[in-house]
Amino acid sequence: MKRVWFGAAAVAALSLSAFGASTSAQAHEQHACIDDACEMVSLLPDFAQIAAQTAGGGVATSLESPRYGAWGFDITGMDTTVKPGDDFYKFANGVWEARTEIPSDRARYGNFDKLAELSDARTKAIIEAAAADKAAAGEKAKVGAAYRAFMDEAGIEKLDAAPLKPWLDEVRKVKTKDEFTTMMGRSSTTPYASILGVGVSIDAKNPKAYAVMAGTSGLSLPDRDYYLDAKFADKKTAYLAYVQQMLTLGGWDKPAEHAKAIVDFETKLAEASWTRVERRDRDKTYNPANLAELQAMTPGYDWKRYLAAAELSGVDRIIVTTNTAFPKFAKIYADTPVDTLKAWQAFKVIDGAAPLLSKRFVDAAFAFRNKTLAGQPEQRPRWKRGVAQVNNMLGEAVGKDYVAAYFPASSKAKMESLVGDIRTVLKTRIDNLDWMGAETKVKAQDKLAKFTVKIGYPDHWRDYSALEIKDNDAYGNLIRAGAWDYRYDVARLNKPVDKTEWGMTPQTVNAYYNFANNEIVFPAAILQAPFFHPDADPAINYGGIGGVIGHEIGHGFDDQGRKSDGDGVLRDWWTAEDGAKFQVQADKLGAQYSAFEPFPGVHVNGKLTMGENIGDMAGLAFALDAYRVSLHGKPAPVLDGFTGDQRVYLGWAQVWRGKSREDALKQQIASDPHSPGYYRVNGTIRNQPGWYSAFDVKAGDTLYVAPADRVKIW
Repeated sequence: MKRVWFGAAAVAALSLSAFGASTSAQAHEQHACIDDACEMVSLLPDFAQIAAQTAGGGVATSLESPRYGAWGFDITGMDTTVKPGDDFYKFANGVWEARTEIPSDRARYGNFDKLAELSDARTKAIIEAAAADKAAAGEKAKVGAAYRAFMDEAGIEKLDAAPLKPWLDEVRKVKTKDEFTTMMGRSSTTPYASILGVGVSIDAKNPKAYAVMAGTSGLSLPDRDYYLDAKFADKKTAYLAYVQQMLTLGGWDKPAEHAKAIVDFETKLAEASWTRVERRDRDKTYNPANLAELQAMTPGYDWKRYLAAAELSGVDRIIVTTNTAFPKFAKIYADTPVDTLKAWQAFKVIDGAAPLLSKRFVDAAFAFRNKTLAGQPEQRPRWKRGVAQVNNMLGEAVGKDYVAAYFPASSKAKMESLVGDIRTVLKTRIDNLDWMGAETKVKAQDKLAKFTVKIGYPDHWRDYSALEIKDNDAYGNLIRAGAWDYRYDVARLNKPVDKTEWGMTPQTVNAYYNFANNEIVFPAAILQAPFFHPDADPAINYGGIGGVIGHEIGHGFDDQGRKSDGDGVLRDWWTAEDGAKFQVQADKLGAQYSAFEPFPGVHVNGKLTMGENIGDMAGLAFALDAYRVSLHGKPAPVLDGFTGDQRVYLGWAQVWRGKSREDALKQQIASDPHSPGYYRVNGTIRNQPGWYSAFDVKAGDTLYVAPADRVKIW
């Protein structure tokens, strides 16, 4: 499955082109999430999920689920010389961190990555079996053909740049802006890119229907800051060289001259682009317009022509996301010579295709996108990239076999019970909130009661019968899969929203909340240790998967999730007084996180990470309450000297064990709405009253926050 509904799941394309790059391979994903104005939020950060899906290394020695220690926690990874109140992350994980090296073909490594490695090994076995089965039919045959195509290094090497030729020839033939506008309109069904993209998504104010969305696009670096912020100047310089290199490899004329023009063009787009903080505001990114209004917003940009090329003729209602940027983008477009636009389009085609072409293209793309931008020293093995490619295109076809082999019914039943526990706890917490009035509480309870829960795998699987996959055309397979997926969405425009659909495959190690559907979703692959194990101490399970469940439920009540009601409708259902009180606490939390400084002069962005931080804080609080309720008044056992409450917090800290290379971490901080794992532990627990009592944290300890300054929202 390639449908990606939110930034953190853009792995379907990013796994092919590295961290955060907006390439033409990604253009096929952009139709579902425009400008980060998305209706879903995930547990994991972008680059962590990318690493999980793309990282290499040896094949896992076992396909069995992992175990941690005697009761679910790895005590050997603790550093008990560190006071819990000074650095709880180090206390729980310090020895693990000291003894763990990031593999050379990874930009990060941690417990999420270990599970993703297991998922890769399991799906590799499924995919390779399909590829070896000469009698395979239907979806199994497509899975096998897709893998064979990607793994055919000799055939791909022989083709070299040939797959690019028809697309670049078409770019060369463009003579006018109108022709170029038409080309950009085809960006969802071809390898071409667009500076103003369109796609189909759920209408946030009418979540029973789909709508056409439009937003700004066109950048090729991870974030606008990479063009504008002096601390990324070296990356921008390297990018200029990379653009020239790719144009040279693709046979484009005047590569040095055009590379400079391309970077200058994208820099202007970056200057006109909204920040990621602005783009996550769901009120500001909902701007319906008819075609005439959209045209008036962008003089000279022929939307009728563009929409016809995008197979959306007749559409007269479009939800514009970053609306104030549209006139600026239109002006930049009008002022940019056609030759520069053509060179930019050629670069986007080459860059997007590179990971599926011959070795000279693959190596060039890796050297810049993985090594320079993310600090990853070595390329991952080809089989890993092939598995990711197949999962991206045919994820639910693979997922069927994954679920049958690795997801027992008992896990689903246990998860349903845990979700019920967390919901019960939140119901009580809402009733007991001292800052929320009765009127808002009624509506909050209504929203909680209407949550939909999806566990393991979808009830209805995608039908890939119309998708053409060839066993000798790796690049063409990607293009056809993107076009098929986009047309699937377009065909649904006047149909009811499919509430059974999933935005992740079962083999994905992640979880998410969908605003418009008011649903929480937990793929099968995350329901393993360190999150959950049937034989683990319940406190560890509550701190692990319980915290994840609470996190996703918490998204329904974070600074953006709270804007939708129980039916998923984007509307203000709060009293003005309660909304103001919420914002005071949210601002306080944002200030706490913005004070974190992983590198000199590099701070966590508390406004960008606000929703995830609220989700973490709420999720851990819910998990502790649920664990206490599960004891039914009986005292918690003490295991290896740790009380039940202590083990809940240790379970949470163990989940976030992870190490990142410096460039990858800086990229995450600049571009991702998730705080680094270190702060998802230390930044969360310092606002939890139970943590202070569990570990006897006192004033004077480094992480101590005075009671009056602690944040409590849910």
